[in-house]
Amino acid sequence: MISIYHQKLDEMWYAAAVEDDKVFATNFGSNESKVVKQLLESLPYNVPFQMAEKPIQFSENLLATLNSVFMGKDISKNFKLEMAHLPNYSRKVLGLLIKVPVGYVTTYGALAKATRGGPRAVGRVMATNPFAPLIPCHRVVRSDFTLGGYGGGLDIKQKFLERENRGYQEPSNINVDGAVLAVYPVGFLWKD
Repeated sequence: MISIYHQKLDEMWYAAAVEDDKVFATNFGSNESKVVKQLLESLPYNVPFQMAEKPIQFSENLLATLNSVFMGKDISKNFKLEMAHLPNYSRKVLGLLIKVPVGYVTTYGALAKATRGGPRAVGRVMATNPFAPLIPCHRVVRSDFTLGGYGGGLDIKQKFLERENRGYQEPSNINVDGAVLAVYPVGFLWKD
């Protein structure tokens, strides 16, 4: 059975839905009830769950990792993300997006090109990302390097990216399973 854990760390609430060593969903935000509600909406349909009374070591590590991501730290993503219930295209987009490193962004169009879809389809996947912030939908921006949308609010997206700026100067490409995804330094967002 899936267990739901949530905790306030620093300035944010973090929530995770886990079963054994598998992660079914994560979420974060400043409002506890909204974070838990959105997490529950990300779970596979008709799967039993319970609100956990006490944290376990796995959930504590996962929630601390979510906080580290929010704080702009470069973390190892050693969690098994359960995506079998997601549509194929969503799995493809999220599987590629998780490869975008701290200090870089990509665009809706670049993700669409790499996954052979459309920018709006990518936008829909970002809007329903069940693994925020582990799968960094905050690192997807418009092709003109403006922020675009973000479910947590553009001020949160801006903070994320400011914390993740590493001063990189050159664009790069990520090659995964024959797909090539263009990535750009976060600093491109603030170039004149």
